[in-house]
Parts: sequence; C-alpha cells; structure tokens
Amino acid sequence: MQFSEKRTTIRWIIIITSFVIVSLILWNTYSFFQIFKSEERIKMGNWALAQKKINTDDLNADLELPFAIIENPTIPIILSINDSITSTINIDEDIVKDKIKLKNYLEKLKLQNSPIVMEISKGKSQYLYYGDSSMLNKLKYYPIALLLIIFLFGTVVYNFYRSTKMATQNKLWAGMAKETAHQIGTPLSSLIGWLEIMKADNVDETTVTEIEKDIIRLQTITDRFSKIGSEPILEKLNIIEETEKSFEYLKSRFSNQVTFSFKAPKNAIMVSLNPALHSWTVENLVKNAIDAMKGRGRLAVEIMEENNLVKILVTDTGKGIPKNQFKKVFEPGFTTKKRGWGLGLSLTKRIVEEYHKGKIKVLNSEIGRGTTMQISYKRT
Repeated sequence: MQFSEKRTTIRWIIIITSFVIVSLILWNTYSFFQIFKSEERIKMGNWALAQKKINTDDLNADLELPFAIIENPTIPIILSINDSITSTINIDEDIVKDKIKLKNYLEKLKLQNSPIVMEISKGKSQYLYYGDSSMLNKLKYYPIALLLIIFLFGTVVYNFYRSTKMATQNKLWAGMAKETAHQIGTPLSSLIGWLEIMKADNVDETTVTEIEKDIIRLQTITDRFSKIGSEPILEKLNIIEETEKSFEYLKSRFSNQVTFSFKAPKNAIMVSLNPALHSWTVENLVKNAIDAMKGRGRLAVEIMEENNLVKILVTDTGKGIPKNQFKKVFEPGFTTKKRGWGLGLSLTKRIVEEYHKGKIKVLNSEIGRGTTMQISYKRT
C-alpha cells in the first residue's frame, strides 16, 4: 500500500514539474516575441526617420547613413498619404497589382502593428504600415509546435506505460491460470481414481456416467487454463460439430426456464481451431447471455456462411447493452453484475482475435429486448 502511494506521489510530482517547465518555456517564448516585436518597431521608426531625411534634405547633404538604413528591408511595408497608397516594399507582385488584394493586405497590416506617422509638411503626414518579419512569424507558431511535440511525447510515454502495464498483467494472469490448472490437477487425479473404484463396485451406471462427464469437463477446464499465455495448437476442425458439442453440454446444465435453439448448415465448415479454447469461447458467450436474461428467456446459437467467412451468432432476450458500451464490454474489469471480475468477454476476445485471428463484436442490442454477439472466422 505504501509502495503504491509512493508511486502515485512520484507520478504527480513528475506531472506538476512537467507542467511548470512547459509554462516557463511558453512564458519565455511570449517574452521573446514581445522583445522582438519592440525591436522591429524601433527599426521601423529608424527606417521612417531615414526616409523622411532623404525626402526633406537637399542633394548636397550627407545621405549615406539614411540610404544604408532603408536599404534591403526584410519587413513588408506599405506607405500611404491620406488613405492613398503611395508605395509598397517586400510585398508580392500579385497583391500589389490587385487593388482589392492590396487593400485587404493593408487591413491585415493594420491589425498586426499600429502605423508610424511621418510628418512630411505642415498638415500633411505619411503613414507607414508594416507587418511582422518572417522570423517573428516563425516565433509566433513556435509554442504550438512545442505543445504538439510535448503532446506526441506524452502519447508515446503513455502508450509505453500502458503496454508495459498490460504486458505485466498478462504475465500475471497467465501465471495464475497455469497455477490454477496445476492446483486442479491433483484433486482431479484423485477423482479419476475414485471413479474407477465406483465402476468396480458396480455403482449405479447413470450416476457414474454423470460424474464421468463432470470429470471430463474438469479436465477440459484444466486444459484451457494451461493454454493461457502460450501459443495454442490449432487443428482443422468442423466448427459446427465443435460448437454444437459445447452447446449441448451447456444446454443440459441449465434449467428449463431457458429455451435453447441451435441452427447451422448441414455441410461441414472447416476452420483452424483449438477445441478447448473454442469450447471456452462458446461457454462464455452462452453463460453471459443467460446471466443477461437472469436465467429465464430464449437463447439461440446460429452458424452461417458468408463468402470466405463463417459467423457464429449468439442471441438472447436479456436486458440489452447500451450502444456506448458495445466496445467497453470487452475491456478487462468491465462488468454490470454485482459479483464478477469482468474477465469473461475480455478473455473471449483474446481467444478469438489473438489465438484464432478472428473477430468478435456486439452485432446489435436493444435495451429490454436482447443482444446478439457475433464471432467471425476465416474458413480453411
């Protein structure tokens, strides 16, 4: 508990520290932007003074410095007198030739910076409108680029953390599953021995047969758990026969308040399956459906062919699933039951999609009307 709390505290310290660092970087960027903007205004002020000196001084005056100042400016400039544009500098020719575009461009410059006013003569002033330099424009978008980089970095870290956590959980569940299989194995061996003694003592054959079925079932469950966490061996099997076998076993184990129906093509459909894991898939879906109906209703299993796919549909008349939970039902730990780990459908999804390379989804569902789950496999 202390270790968990310590980890949470460290995580919050990292998050807060990262937030402070990002805030400082953004603040510094904003400060640099304002400094550069002020410096550009000083440059443009000097440019305006140099321009005025050239226009007002006589030809004999030393104009070397003013000409040096106004030479090759890198900032877009529009000069106007009484709302009439007199000259443009560093503005695209296409804009200059089009009066409407030039007027719109002037409005854009007015929004970027307030004009510098140059008095030419008494009652006559020239206005210098200027935009931001290319360097200033790049600096303007720097915080956005920085935030994007931080976001991408955070996403990578989160995905790495999540995948590491999931890998650890998978190892834990695989270890628990194998240990469960090992633990069940010892009393199961003992039960098999006692069954042989019962047969030798001529105990009622019906009783022996039923016990034998349950022992076989326990062996199947043990086999299932032992396969978790390792690559299962797939066999080319008739999916109709394998599904019906599991369906019939479950049908005999539930009350008459559930009406079962099974529908499938008469021809065999061959699919690469692991029989123990496929049986587990069918069992999970059927049990889930019966739980949704609270042990009373109609349950239908249908197998159908569609092009190169074979589909298994499990339909119930239960309480239904809200549309926003269609994907959540397959997440580990998600359950609507008061008692339950929420692992059944998560495990089923893993068996179908990771081990058999198939697909499972909630095909459709209506609240109070029921749900249809669909599994799709490729034919072999």
